[in-house]
Order: sequence, then structure tokens, then C-alpha cells
Amino acid sequence: MKAYGKKTWLIPDTYLNSISKNKSPSHESVCVLNTSDTDAKIKLTLFFEDREKRDDFESFCGSGKTHHIRLDKIRSKNGEPIPKDVPYAVLIESNVEIVVQYSRLDTSAAEMALMTTIAYPVEE
Repeated sequence: MKAYGKKTWLIPDTYLNSISKNKSPSHESVCVLNTSDTDAKIKLTLFFEDREKRDDFESFCGSGKTHHIRLDKIRSKNGEPIPKDVPYAVLIESNVEIVVQYSRLDTSAAEMALMTTIAYPVEE
């Protein structure tokens, strides 16, 4: 099947909240769609306001599949989580064209808030 999307995507506004006032924890997801016939090897680079960038997070999306990368569950190559309560941005790079959507579920108040957006596709 034809590969749709781009190999490079940006999400400038991410924030993993540690507070939860509901049964579901606050969390973020990078939703990936891979329509190609090749598995996608995905690299995530995190950028922060007050610390050095982190380029040690990886994920995978099989060919002809979708994959939800839960940012509260992903671990770096050294087993470290993404820090909570810290604003950051994400650069997503893939070896094949993919489509990327970002979603955030904020349960820090009794009324849950859900937001989602297509990530910014980078022209190469």
C-alpha cells in the first residue's frame, strides 16, 4: 500500500500532569498510523525549557498498523520515564512516512479535559 504522511513531525506543546482526580490517570498519547508496507522505527526527541534535550526514546509501528505511544508509559533506553509536571516538546522521526496525532487527557480536575491535534508535519 502507498505510504502516507511524513517522516518528521513536531509537537510543540506537551505536558504530563501528575495530578489525577478521577479513576483514569492524566496521560498523553502520540498516535501513529503507518500505511506503508515497511515497519516504522520511531525516534522521539524531547526538548525542555530548563534542561538538555533527551533523544533516547524509541518506539515502533508495524506496517499497515496503528500504534498509540503512551507518553506516561514509554521509557528511555536507560529505563527512565518522561518527567511529569514539566513542559516539553517532541520531535518525532521515522524511517518511513507516518501520520501523527497528539492527544492529552487531563484529569487534574473533577471535570476531565481531552484535547487532540494533528502534529506539525515537516517538509523535507
